[in-house]
Amino acid sequence: MSRIGKNPVPIPDKVEVKISDASVTVKGPKGELSVAYTQEVKLAQEDGNVVVTRVNDSRTARALHGTTRANIQNLMIGVSEGFKRTLNLVGVGFRAEVRGDKLLLNVGHSHPILFFAPKGITFETDGPTTIHISGIDKQLVGQVAAKIRSLRPPEPYKGKGVKYSDEYIKRKAGKTAKA
Repeated sequence: MSRIGKNPVPIPDKVEVKISDASVTVKGPKGELSVAYTQEVKLAQEDGNVVVTRVNDSRTARALHGTTRANIQNLMIGVSEGFKRTLNLVGVGFRAEVRGDKLLLNVGHSHPILFFAPKGITFETDGPTTIHISGIDKQLVGQVAAKIRSLRPPEPYKGKGVKYSDEYIKRKAGKTAKA
């Protein structure tokens, strides 16, 4: 039995859940999200919770049991609270500026980079070196943060680049550390 899949997903206040044959739609104060699921698992709404059960014990059903439950949990959190990732720019002259729904980045290239926000994503900055990416879709927030980080990933010698706020960069000694 899946340790994650067997737990029911509590439905927060002000959130509506609609379960159809192939998808789950969750509507809350921040917006509406839906996710498709396979027929290997069954969903039921009981006592203010969404319960995920397997149809059989096949390999794919076991694999999708916990995954489906986690996806539904992410929908509930997204429409009620939202998700946020924070990026830090480390380096001399590295800066970010929000211009409407666009993000202007100076990260050591010969030109500034203009990054357009996908639908449902908002950018905020605390000063020129901190970027907050927020939205209701956890996968989309993480994907946008990874794309921005890939423009200049942190390097191990000086730590310069775009890094997640909770990321640790393992430093290396340079050429002078020969002894």
